[in-house]
Amino acid sequence: KSHQPQCNSPSRQPPSRGPSRAMAPHRTLVLLAAALASCPAMARVATRVSVNPIRRVVTMLQEMQKKIIGEGETEAKLFDEYMCYCKTGGSTLQASIDEATTKIPQLESSIEGFGAENVQLVQDIDQAKKDRAESEATMAEATGIREKEAAAYAKEEASQKTDIAAMTKAVAALEKGMAGAFLQTPEAAVLSRVASSDDWEQSDRQAIASFLSAGQGDADSYAPSSGEILGIVKQMKDTMSKDLGEDIAAEEAAIKENEGLIAAKTKEVKALSQSIETKTTRLGETGTGLVEMKEDLDDTKKALEEDTKFLKDLDNNCATKQGEWDARSKTRAEELVALADTIKILNDDDALDLFKKALPSPSLLQLKVTSKEVMRRARQALARGKKHDVRLNLIAMAMHGKKVSFDKVIVMVDEMVTLLKKEQGDDDSKKTYCQKEF
Repeated sequence: KSHQPQCNSPSRQPPSRGPSRAMAPHRTLVLLAAALASCPAMARVATRVSVNPIRRVVTMLQEMQKKIIGEGETEAKLFDEYMCYCKTGGSTLQASIDEATTKIPQLESSIEGFGAENVQLVQDIDQAKKDRAESEATMAEATGIREKEAAAYAKEEASQKTDIAAMTKAVAALEKGMAGAFLQTPEAAVLSRVASSDDWEQSDRQAIASFLSAGQGDADSYAPSSGEILGIVKQMKDTMSKDLGEDIAAEEAAIKENEGLIAAKTKEVKALSQSIETKTTRLGETGTGLVEMKEDLDDTKKALEEDTKFLKDLDNNCATKQGEWDARSKTRAEELVALADTIKILNDDDALDLFKKALPSPSLLQLKVTSKEVMRRARQALARGKKHDVRLNLIAMAMHGKKVSFDKVIVMVDEMVTLLKKEQGDDDSKKTYCQKEF
């Protein structure tokens, strides 16, 4: 019946292999005991110690049977653990491989996206800095122009107000008939300067010039009732007042326009500065993320390669282990069947009667086999035993003698059995230690 492994506690590491079975020395001792029991001298010794040699062989075979069964159970447990690891470890590795296979394209896509985003962020930051510099330059230029225009306007406004004031005094003097007194004032010089401008009609300029020239002779001869000079001066004053109003309106519009431009450019500079700060922060984040994803991609590729190789080796190792287990299980089953059949034959009453009839004293003897043949087989068994063992050499030398006394040989065999049991106990202790440590 084939053994089916059960997975109770899966492990990440494969369990250690079971200890090698020391059955060859036991088989040697069985054959040796059978050979010694078949000899008359052995029979006499067995009679003196009141021990049935057949019973001793049966007992030894039964102990071997128990030992083989125990070792088989221990090895089966280790095999179950190993096969459990083959199943659970393989599925875990396959899951890791599948995860890495899915993760690698995702990381590559993310790295490509982050790289493109980094390039775009650098371009956007450079453009924003350029636009901000242009806006700041525009504000500085507009402020300079406005300052110059404001200074020119202030100068022009002062001149216009002075001229209008002079014209106002001229109108008042002419209306009162005080032309002569007016011509003696500084305002008359202002009127002369204003009238000489090309902004007025030539006829008006000539009339004003004649009035000013005539006033230098007999200013009181001027007749204001004619109203010609007064009308010209009033018209000039109204025109100058109108021009001043238009200049004031234009200056106010220029101030408002400049303030609007400065406000818009200030807002634009602020928005660009905020955009530069935000995108610079994002650039740092994407740069760090890009480095981390590249490292993750490299680690994932290495892990995938290692897991794939380990899974391949695991399949091969598990298949090899299964084959070795099948071969050992078959050999163990054959050994147990052979031992059971041998014990059954030796314990049978008919077999015991047959041995008693064949030999005068209790001994183990194969039918139709001479003592010489038995001795030859015993020597062959000793030759297959442990090499360079002094005790086995002494036994072999004793069996080559003419007169053989097996008293000491029996003691040596018993001592060897005891030593083998002790060595097996040491092997079991080492096995337990190795399983605990590894």
